Amino acid sequence: MKNFHVAVIGGGVIGSALAWELCHYKIDVVVFEASSDVAFGTSKANSGVIHSGINSPPSSLKARFCVEGNRMFQSLSNELGFPLKWIGKYVIAKNWDEIKELERLTNIGNQNKVNGLEIHEGFLVKKKEPRISCVAGLWVPTAGIIAPYECTIALAENAVENGVRFLLETKVEYLKKKSDHFAIGTNKGEFQADIVVNAAGLNCREIVSFIETPDFQVYPCRGEYLVLDKTYGSLVHSMVYPIPVKELGVLGVHITPTVDGNILLGPSAEFLDDFSDTGTTKDMMKLLLQEAREILPALPENATINAYSGIRCKLSCPKTGGWSDFRIEESQQHSGLIHLLGIESPGLTAAPAIAKEVTKMISSEMKLEKKISVKIRPVQRKRFSEMSMQEQSALIEKDERWGRMICRCEQVTEAEVINALLNPLRAQTFSSVKYRCRAGMGRCQGGFCTQHIVRIMEQQLQIDVSKLKLKSPTSHLFTGKVRKEKK
Repeated sequence: MKNFHVAVIGGGVIGSALAWELCHYKIDVVVFEASSDVAFGTSKANSGVIHSGINSPPSSLKARFCVEGNRMFQSLSNELGFPLKWIGKYVIAKNWDEIKELERLTNIGNQNKVNGLEIHEGFLVKKKEPRISCVAGLWVPTAGIIAPYECTIALAENAVENGVRFLLETKVEYLKKKSDHFAIGTNKGEFQADIVVNAAGLNCREIVSFIETPDFQVYPCRGEYLVLDKTYGSLVHSMVYPIPVKELGVLGVHITPTVDGNILLGPSAEFLDDFSDTGTTKDMMKLLLQEAREILPALPENATINAYSGIRCKLSCPKTGGWSDFRIEESQQHSGLIHLLGIESPGLTAAPAIAKEVTKMISSEMKLEKKISVKIRPVQRKRFSEMSMQEQSALIEKDERWGRMICRCEQVTEAEVINALLNPLRAQTFSSVKYRCRAGMGRCQGGFCTQHIVRIMEQQLQIDVSKLKLKSPTSHLFTGKVRKEKK
C-alpha cells in the first residue's frame, strides 16, 4: 500500500503524537522516519519535563500549547501506560536582585492561567529541598517528569496497533504537488498522500525546500546533559531551575530528577553549524558541574555515570535573541501541506495539544470520521524490578526467562529484553532494546549486559551477529572478528 490520506514526515514526539491522534479516525496514515526507531533525535535527548507555562509570553503559541498539553498528559499516561510524576519545580533566586525575575515569571504564569504559583522565602524552600542554596524560590506545582522516549514509543506503538503505518529507516528525498495529491519520494520508493504534515524537527527546513522557498533559517543549539548514579537520587525531590537566560532563549542548567531515579544536570546551550553534532565534551561536563553546584553545593564530584546531548531546533539566531515562537501553518502555496516549524522546548509538553490542533487543520481539508473503538494499552506497565515477590514468582513459574537477570544494574530480565525486541514498530537495534526496557542504562552502562543482549538479539532475530546494529543502518555493533577461527 502506497496511497494514504495523511503522511507525517518525522517520528519524533510531535509526529508520533499526531499519528496517535489520527489513529482514532477512519483514515489511512503513514509516518516516515529516517532513523531506525522513533524518538532517536531531539525527542529522547531532553530533560523529560512536562512544563507548566511560566516561561512563554502570553498569547504565544508556545504558551497556549504548553498549558493545554500539560493538562492532557495525565490521561495520556493513564491510557498509554508510560510513567508520569507530578513532582513540581522551584525556580530559584540566588540573590535578592533575582527576586524581580521570580515576580515576572509569576505574572507570566498567572496570565497563562497556570495554577498554584507561589514565591517562597529561602527558609521555606529549605524545608522541601534542604540542600538547595537560594534566597527565594518560585514554586510551580503543575510541573512533571516523564521518560520522553518511553512516551514517544508508547504513542507510536499504540498508533501502529490501531492501523497507522510507521516506515522506519525511510528518508524523504523529494516532495511534489500533483493535481489532487502529493508525491513523496523516499529511499524506499514513491508514496502518495492527500495531506502531508512536515514534523521533521531539525530537518523541517529541508522538507520545506523540496517544494517551496523557505522564509526561515534553523539554528541548531546543542544541549549537553550529565546523568547521575541512582545512589544520589535523593539529593533533590523536585526540579530546581535557575533564572532563565534571556539572551539564549533557554532555561539554563537545571537539576532534574527522572522517573527512573537518576538525576540530570543540564542542559548547556551552544549554537553550532553542524545539525548532527551530538557529541559531549570534557570542558562542558566541568561547566555543567560548576553551574549545578551553584544551586546544589553538596553535589559530589564522582556522581556522573553518563553524558549525552540533544539539538534544539531554534528559528532565532543568538545575535538577535534565542527566543522564537512555534510556527504551525498550512503552506500558502500548496493546500494540504502543513508545516510544524521551530518546535523546541516546550515541544514535548505541547505535543498532544499540537496534535489536536493539526487534526483540526486536517479536518478542514477532509472529512474525519471517528472509529467506534480503538485498542488501548494497560494502565501502567510494570517492570520486573517494580513487582512484588509474588508477582515475580508467578511470572517465573510460567516462563523461566523471567528469572534470568540480564542487566544487573537495572534488574532487567531476559523476558523483558525479548519483549522489547517484539515491539509493534519492529525496531530491532541495540538502542531500541535499551530504550524499551532500560537494559544498559545503569551504573556500568552495559559493561555486564551487552554480551547477553547480543546473544538474545542473535537468537530472536535469527541473523548473524555481524549484522546487528547499534542504533542506525550504518552503525554495526561489530566490525569483524578479533581472531580467526581454526579450520
